[in-house]
Amino acid sequence: MTASYDAGTAAEAAEFAELLPATRRALLHRVATGQAEGRTPSLVGAVMRDGQMVWSAGRGSVGGEVPGADTQYRIGSITKTFVAVLVLRLRDEGLLDLDDPLAKHLDTPEGGTATIAQLLAHTAGLAAESRGPWWERTDGSLRPELADIFGERPQRHAAGRLHHYSNPGYALLGALVEQLRGENWYDVLRREVLEPLGMHRTTLHPEAPHAEGHAVHPWADVLLPEPAVDTGVMAPAGQLWSTAADLCRFAAFLLNGDDRVLGAESVAAMRVPETEPQAPERTGAYGLGLQVAWRDGRFLCGHGGSMPGFVATLWACPEEGTAAVVLANVTSLFGIGAIATDMVRTLAEQEPRIPQPWRPLDAADPELLELTGPWYWGAAPFAVHLRPGRSLDLKPLGAGGRGAAFRAEEDGTWTGLDGYYAGETLTAVRGADGTVSHLDIGTFVFTREPYGPGDVVPGGVDTGGWQ
Repeated sequence: MTASYDAGTAAEAAEFAELLPATRRALLHRVATGQAEGRTPSLVGAVMRDGQMVWSAGRGSVGGEVPGADTQYRIGSITKTFVAVLVLRLRDEGLLDLDDPLAKHLDTPEGGTATIAQLLAHTAGLAAESRGPWWERTDGSLRPELADIFGERPQRHAAGRLHHYSNPGYALLGALVEQLRGENWYDVLRREVLEPLGMHRTTLHPEAPHAEGHAVHPWADVLLPEPAVDTGVMAPAGQLWSTAADLCRFAAFLLNGDDRVLGAESVAAMRVPETEPQAPERTGAYGLGLQVAWRDGRFLCGHGGSMPGFVATLWACPEEGTAAVVLANVTSLFGIGAIATDMVRTLAEQEPRIPQPWRPLDAADPELLELTGPWYWGAAPFAVHLRPGRSLDLKPLGAGGRGAAFRAEEDGTWTGLDGYYAGETLTAVRGADGTVSHLDIGTFVFTREPYGPGDVVPGGVDTGGWQ
């Protein structure tokens, strides 16, 4: 579902970079309505399309000025997605496995039996919050060590059993990064992620111009300043400050990857749902450091965040190559996620994505072409298509069936990337004469005919044939 762009397509994207007046007005109306109805001192919204920010607007006031795409806000738990990128980098370098228990790499007072993947996906069963006082509003010096963040019942559920959001879990992941890199997690983040992506306005502490955090009285239009403290060892759970422009750059990375930071395949793995949050509507899930959701028929990925005085959200649509970012300096704005999803929908409805031009493959291996075309699982018809990089797509031709994309491996097999066949092996089985006899996908056999006589269908084919 990630998109790749060549030079020709990049030129076409630049041609359509400016949004239509009607689209800009619709986006402005949504941002203005969100700021007014949400009673926020200030709010900034921005949209990204095909790798670049194409629109932004601010409402309200920061220091007597209308805020813009370069104004910093605290982004809360969006910080967690950055930490997850660092952990995936360690995995790709072979320094850890996501199935490793945390204790293999980090001497931790709690959570050591949980796997790194469980911590990333909030299924480690750890408590949702650090022990009191409220960590988001009190200085991190009150919790100088990892042991200080856990209360009397740090383990609330058995590891791996269910999704239970845990801020201390990401404090442990930040400590894991520091253990394996030998330096502060934010210094690692700045060097390995922020600088390569050009995110120079994403920082651990606020840098002007930045908004001040406020609470808004529920029954009167008056403000109360909120503290902005250094949360110490809890910082990987929600410390970062950023801008709409920087988060649009991050959104583009989350859709397409960047080989200087994390390749497209690893970024795509972050978007795969690991578990469903405990919510009745069942329209969202959680991957490896990313929230995923289905809104208006679209698959979205990103994260929300809140800290005292601030709320933030980032939602990106991989299929359409778009994203929306919303930042505000108010403690409570529960509808901020809806502002962002409405902006994604507006962009898609007002200006549908221009498809990339079709181009032929540079070359085609005859042995790969032999695999294409119709195949049958029993009597159900499927088709195999050859894609770039020797990859294959299996698609049902009827009303239903299990399709999947398959990545080519060096040993001549393919590995399923999604759906039922994710992680399963596709093997093209050849006969004595070298021609393809059938496809085997995790013991499911696909043949060129529906139950053809003499086919290698498990259990055999009735000798009477079709009657």
